[in-house]
Amino acid sequence: DLEVWTDNDLNDCQRHSIGDFFLMALTWACVTDTQCMHALLKCQGSSSDGHDASVVEKTYYNKMLYVQYNSTWGNVTGSTKMARKAADILNTYYYLRGIRETLELCKTWITRAYSILAQKVEPKVRLRLTKAPADSEHPATLVCSVYNFYPKEILVTWLKNGERVTSEVTSTDSLPNGNWLYQRHSYLKYTSTHWDKISCVVEHPSLEKPRIYDWEPTPESVKNKFILGTMGLIVGLVSFAAGLIYDRRNVPGK
Repeated sequence: DLEVWTDNDLNDCQRHSIGDFFLMALTWACVTDTQCMHALLKCQGSSSDGHDASVVEKTYYNKMLYVQYNSTWGNVTGSTKMARKAADILNTYYYLRGIRETLELCKTWITRAYSILAQKVEPKVRLRLTKAPADSEHPATLVCSVYNFYPKEILVTWLKNGERVTSEVTSTDSLPNGNWLYQRHSYLKYTSTHWDKISCVVEHPSLEKPRIYDWEPTPESVKNKFILGTMGLIVGLVSFAAGLIYDRRNVPGK
């Protein structure tokens, strides 16, 4: 069994599962403040067609296991003398017929669940630039944020002029959104240059081939570079003209 349950305390119930799927329903009723019964119904299976589905129903009295039914066994068992008497009563045609109907529903639930989980959702990608502290070695960090994808397996890498970047890169794990979708963020230490082409590459099962997202400087930064370049050109021309005039004035005979 790939799942481990603590029978002594439902509040501390934990699941350890590898490649298994289950649905769970929990109900309880209290006669007094100190006398409560809990019923736990679990539908589980590891195949997409539900052929190996099983149903486990456990009833607890004051957090102690009282009786349980396992569709693999086919009957109800009790943990105490009184519980075994109750189990004998429950092992009737009507109860077992009802639980077998629940098993058929369990197979349907698992089949539907796997069909949903088999769907793939393409990621959404956003590239942005964040400024680093003044004392940082690199003036900025490029962030490639990948949102709302499924399944969680994904590869996010960086290219610089077509070559993969392996240094100055950090990434998060695939983080759950809480709605079956995931997100991941990758960070590249960035020093702006005019000739470097920086790209974020995303590979995911929902994509037929890797997608490349090129970093394009914002219009404001392009405008600033244009202004600086123009000013440099003007200063150069003025300096050249001033030098030419100075030379002509100092030529003998002029």
